[in-house]
Amino acid sequence: MKVLKVFKRLYVLITRSLRYKLLLLVLMPVLIVMPTVIGMAYIWSNEISYRQLLMKVTGDLSVAHESFLRAQKGYLAKLALIAESHSFRVALENQVSPHEQTLAINPLLKEYKRKEGFDFLYLVNEDGCNYWQVSQCNFKKSTLLEKSLEDGSSTGIEIFSVEELEIIDPDLPKEVYLPLIPTPRAKPTDRTIENRGMVIHSYYPIRDDDGKVEAFLVGGVLVNKDFAFVDRLRDIVYSKGSLADDSLGTITVFLEDVRINTNVPRLLQSPTKRALGTRVSEEVRNKVLDQGESWIDRAFVVSEWYVSAYEPIVDVNGQRVGMLYAGFLEAPFIDVYLEGLFKLLFLFVAVTLFCVVGAMLVARSIFKPIEAMANVISRVQKGDDLRIGWIKAKDEVATLANQFDALLDQLQYQRDQIQEGADELERKVDQRTSQLQQRTKALERNIKLLERTREQLVAKEKLAAIGELTAGIAHEINNPTAVILGNMDLMTAELGENAFCVEQETRLIIQQVYRIRSIINNLLQYSRPSDFQNHPMPVDISQVVEDTLVLVQHDLDRKEISLKLDLKAKHRVGGNHQQFQQVLINLIVNATNATAKNGVITIRTRDWKDKGVLLVVRDTGSGITPDILPRIFDPFYTSSNSGTGLGLSVSYGILQRFQAEIEVRSRPGFGSCFYIWFRKDAEDQSMSGEERDIFADIA
Repeated sequence: MKVLKVFKRLYVLITRSLRYKLLLLVLMPVLIVMPTVIGMAYIWSNEISYRQLLMKVTGDLSVAHESFLRAQKGYLAKLALIAESHSFRVALENQVSPHEQTLAINPLLKEYKRKEGFDFLYLVNEDGCNYWQVSQCNFKKSTLLEKSLEDGSSTGIEIFSVEELEIIDPDLPKEVYLPLIPTPRAKPTDRTIENRGMVIHSYYPIRDDDGKVEAFLVGGVLVNKDFAFVDRLRDIVYSKGSLADDSLGTITVFLEDVRINTNVPRLLQSPTKRALGTRVSEEVRNKVLDQGESWIDRAFVVSEWYVSAYEPIVDVNGQRVGMLYAGFLEAPFIDVYLEGLFKLLFLFVAVTLFCVVGAMLVARSIFKPIEAMANVISRVQKGDDLRIGWIKAKDEVATLANQFDALLDQLQYQRDQIQEGADELERKVDQRTSQLQQRTKALERNIKLLERTREQLVAKEKLAAIGELTAGIAHEINNPTAVILGNMDLMTAELGENAFCVEQETRLIIQQVYRIRSIINNLLQYSRPSDFQNHPMPVDISQVVEDTLVLVQHDLDRKEISLKLDLKAKHRVGGNHQQFQQVLINLIVNATNATAKNGVITIRTRDWKDKGVLLVVRDTGSGITPDILPRIFDPFYTSSNSGTGLGLSVSYGILQRFQAEIEVRSRPGFGSCFYIWFRKDAEDQSMSGEERDIFADIA
């Protein structure tokens, strides 16, 4: 309330005093422009800086990704060096008993495992069984074995269960055991531990002198808790000088959404205590693991906000099994932004104070003459015949005072003239507005009529061109098709029993010839509708539906599509039973083709007030995309490989001949719905006199 009272007093003070108005006018640019410029500069710099941070973390993730892949290839190269080493080949090729070879090779593999950083090394045969004990085939079945047979060697990420690790080495499950720690923003889960292992798994084939694969050397490196691995990646990605001094660059490997190897601290106060067992936030998990996309944005990591980048880790089978993360603390950069903001605010306050002092000094010489003029104006408003008179100053204010005295003398005269002119102007404006409105309405009617006439002319020109072309095509194609059919019958008769071996080809040729004739008939029906025009007869639309079902039942049964009927129309409409049946067959066949197995097609009929009947055909198919929907009634346009694109065009022409209207609504993935309004009276409707005149002018 106190603040409100203060603002009210300031408002009264400014509105009643020219002195304060001028001061406010001088300060207005400073009070508006300066904060706007400073705010825009801050927002722009903040946006650019943050965009640069996101670009940097994107590059960091790319470097981490390449380093991760390079590490996999590096272990594969080490495995190849072991397999091709002289000592290993000599120990493997010695012609001694398997027991003696085992005693010779196992110590050698242990030495290589320790020296090269592998967590396990062993030999298997082509079936994935123990090379020395073929009966032991309980190792993890990996697709890398088949890839190694084809490509020579292979490596990739695989997830090992605790049982699969225990088969290889009973000590391995202890190395991956990790209790889960409740983490803010993580997706709720009932799991309390993570005991699976993410392994860089590699296979290298060992061939004999003839090039035949006799064994595979298998090596694996556990990513879980391999701190040297993530610290090495961090040192590559966030080398010295790449971040602010008080910032922190981190790398993390996730198994699903659990941190199994990271250098993210659980708390900033304890940087050496790593956040193992914590989980990623739910929104990051959904986008990276569920949707398979990268996350490039700020994210809440354990206990702080980081500028973060996540990408999915894909195993050898193409499954998303984890995430690779690179990011750095956001707080140091926010501190820089806030420091810049405080500097801008300080600059704004200093400039404002300087402008206030300067404005008060300059405006003092203006206030006094203006206050004198204000006093005269107040007296004149009360009815006094008063003038400002002579002013000592010789500036623009004095000129203004002299001119104001002259203006007072002319004020009344000009006011009368203005009022008279305003009245005359208002009358003329009303008159012109009325005329323009009438002409606008007439112009809109004429434009709509011209558009309808143009569409009719274009359609008639298309039909005329197609009719002339179709007549020639029908004449030239029907004769050869008749010859083909006759010769096919003669050939079948001549071959007799020998025709059995080409029966399928013969039947296919005859079917295609009849299909050619059907296309020609459709073309003729579309391009020459007058040849198929019949006098309208009373038609029961519900009966048309029931008669049509016999013709399409086979297609419905073949795709196991359910048909629901809701026929309640009682009126009869003007038209032709067979041609309306053709329209309905086209709609049902199209709906059947667009509907998957076990779909539903619904047909409804309703009386359309006293005007006619409404027919609705609805399906649960794939629907029609918005870019195709406006063109479905165009001739020869089809999205099907087997259609001619004439079904809906012919149907549209039939409905137009009987003044029926068709409309379609469709949603991709939900289905389509066709509405047809049949009229009781389907006689041709003649054009109005105005339409006839315009059509004659165009022709």
